[in-house]
Formats: sequence, structure tokens, C-alpha cells
Amino acid sequence: MPRAHKPRSGSLQFWPRKRAKRQYPRIRSWADIDTAKLLGFMGYKVGMTHLGYTENNPNLKGDLKKTTSATIIECPPIKPFSLRFYKKTPYGLVPFSEILSKKFDKELSRKLKLPKKNTAKEMPKEFDQVRLISYTQPKLTSLPKKKPEIMEIKISKNDIEYAKSLLEQEIPVQDVFEQGKFIDIHSVTKGKGNQGPVKRFGIGLKQKKSEKGRRRPGSLGNWNAVTMMWTVAQAGQTGCQTRTEHNKLILKFCKPEEINKPSGFTNYGIVKNTCILLKGSIPGPRKRLIRLAQATRPRKSHPITIHYIGNTKSEK
Repeated sequence: MPRAHKPRSGSLQFWPRKRAKRQYPRIRSWADIDTAKLLGFMGYKVGMTHLGYTENNPNLKGDLKKTTSATIIECPPIKPFSLRFYKKTPYGLVPFSEILSKKFDKELSRKLKLPKKNTAKEMPKEFDQVRLISYTQPKLTSLPKKKPEIMEIKISKNDIEYAKSLLEQEIPVQDVFEQGKFIDIHSVTKGKGNQGPVKRFGIGLKQKKSEKGRRRPGSLGNWNAVTMMWTVAQAGQTGCQTRTEHNKLILKFCKPEEINKPSGFTNYGIVKNTCILLKGSIPGPRKRLIRLAQATRPRKSHPITIHYIGNTKSEK
């Protein structure tokens, strides 16, 4: 029989494979939307479940009832910290003005030093971009922490009245996303520490009685080379890296009573806030902060009817 061709698994597009600086990523590009809207949100990964649904797509034939796995993300409301205004320069966007919110949570002092006096500034008349600086509320969840995370979220249209309205109230996830639409996921993957080339890149084991170990690459490159090629599979940091997944479908916005199990979710606990069900899996372990953003390359979606959600009282 011919020998099966099995190339190594590690992609060279993600390089260097080093640890992420933080446990939550930053978003480098945002979607272009004509209407004034907040382009991102934040939530905590709870775990996974399964559900049965029907996709109301007239182009599909046969049995339209499907079963899929889904990821649960708890999304407590986020609070505004400030509005930050940017100007375009030859060196990129540069912030030149910032207007703070009138009220802050006391837990925010665990993250940064709050100003003693909030001197109100006037809204700038000319600016190229405005972004909302917001922070999470982990105190509303079952997580054993109180320190919030601070994020910068772009506003799609430079509408000063809409930006002012965001600065005065809590923002729920339903005001940012829509059910049945696609979104992008930005997160940090599970960390696996220092691993060998077999686990890190998926190279095959050498034959038994091989010289100098079985779990090592067979060739390190040219004998006469001054340095070793960077493409050679070697041991190193595995996991805990920033990744982006495009077009994850929002199946449903769930209330806590619709999704909670009697014993709670493993390694997480009880869901206390509105959560979203995303089709499929996403990177990262439980309790990790996940950044959600409007899809930069959206696909056409169709209405979905959910029949049951597994592992809950609503399952039939």
C-alpha cells in the first residue's frame, strides 16, 4: 500500500508561538456599519451544551431539524468609563480628548486610580473617531473575583448624541447584537505550558530503537547551515495565545432560568445574567473573558427555531 501523506499540524501563520501578554485580547480591526452602534461586548465563558433547532432556509431540502453543540457565554451589563476622541495623524490615530462618566463602581479602584474630582469637559467639535472605554461587572456573576476588566470599544458612526447616551447608563448585550446574526470571537486559548514537538506540531513518532529518542524530529536541516531553520518543529510554549474566529452564529439569548442546571455548570457555577448561545466551540477555558465583536466579513443568515436545550429542565 502507498504511504499516507500526513503533513505536520502546526500552522506557520501563527508565529512566534509565545504566551499572550494578558488573559484577554485587544481587537485590531472593527466592522464597518452605517448605523450608529456599539461594535463590541464582553462576556465570560460558562461551558458547552447541545440543542436541537430548525433553520428556516427555503433553499435547504430534506429534514431541516438539526442538533448542534453550543457554547454558553454569560454577558452581564457593561458600564461606561469614558468617551475617548481620536484624530488621524501621519503616525495613526492619536487620542486628544476624553470625557469621563459621572459615576464609577467602587470595584474599579482595584484596577486603576480614580480621579478625585470629575471636571466636566466640553465635547470636541472636530474629531475623526470616538470610542467607548467600558468595564465589566464580574461581581454580578458566580466568578470568585471583583476586579473588573477595562476595554476600548469602537462606535460605528461618529454620532455625538449616541455616544452621549452610552455614557449615562449600563449597556446590555441585547442592545449590541441580534439573535440569528454572525459575530466574531476574540479570546486567548487554553495554556498547555512547554510541550514537545509531537504535541506542539503533530509530527509522527520515529521507529522504535531510533537514535536519540522517538519523540524528536528526524532532521534538523542542512549539515553545513550556520543556523537552524525556524520552520523545524521544536519544543516550546503551547497554547495561551490570542486567536480570532469569524462568523459564529448567535443561536439565542437565554435568561438564567432557561439555561441553568440544578447543580450548576462544572468549574463555573450558576449563571446569574443574560447569556448567549453560540453555535460550535470557541477558544479558551471556562471563566475566561471573551471579547465579542460585530462580524467584519458577515455571511447571510436565516431565522432559527430552537426546540430544546440539552442538560436543562427544558429538554424533552
